[in-house]
Amino acid sequence: MKEPQDILTSRIVRIVRKALECGAAVEIDGLGTFRGSRSQSFKFVSQNKARVFIAYVEEDLRRTKKLYAALEQNGFRPWLDKKKLMPGQNWPRAIETAIQTSDFFIACFSRRSTCKRGSFHSELRYALTCAARVPLDEIFFIPVRLDGCTVPGRISKRIQYVDLFPDWEAGVRKVIAVMKVQQDTRKKKRLPLAG
Repeated sequence: MKEPQDILTSRIVRIVRKALECGAAVEIDGLGTFRGSRSQSFKFVSQNKARVFIAYVEEDLRRTKKLYAALEQNGFRPWLDKKKLMPGQNWPRAIETAIQTSDFFIACFSRRSTCKRGSFHSELRYALTCAARVPLDEIFFIPVRLDGCTVPGRISKRIQYVDLFPDWEAGVRKVIAVMKVQQDTRKKKRLPLAG
């Protein structure tokens, strides 16, 4: 008799295979995407784009979706709960995993987010804990202001923020530029020394 885990694995394999046979893409978050075709050939494209977690409050969703699109267009792999969480998924655990595995964490501050209690502040606290494990010369936590709000002192005393107002495009360019420089720096650190 098959173990419950084996039954579940077999079922998942059948679902993935059927999707690939129909020409759909199947993304395995953090690893890459399987692409299929009607000709039965499957290709795995590994994910090498930097992962960017975007933290926000519901009232700022429209602007964070705009930021998500800009990051995606510039070669990053943004993570936004409204786009990535699946029905029935344990969202607190999924969010913690997404923060832990991200290359960057963007905190979207606004007048609404700074005074509203809830998951946004939990995400900030968790991201600051994750940032404490990142080497001091690396950038991980990037605060952005969506309006003229006050960034909490615990953050503004240590980390420079970027204004996405009054000039949205200029602010987004700054964020993207710093992430690209950081990516290049990380890649150079990983290169083996010539012997």
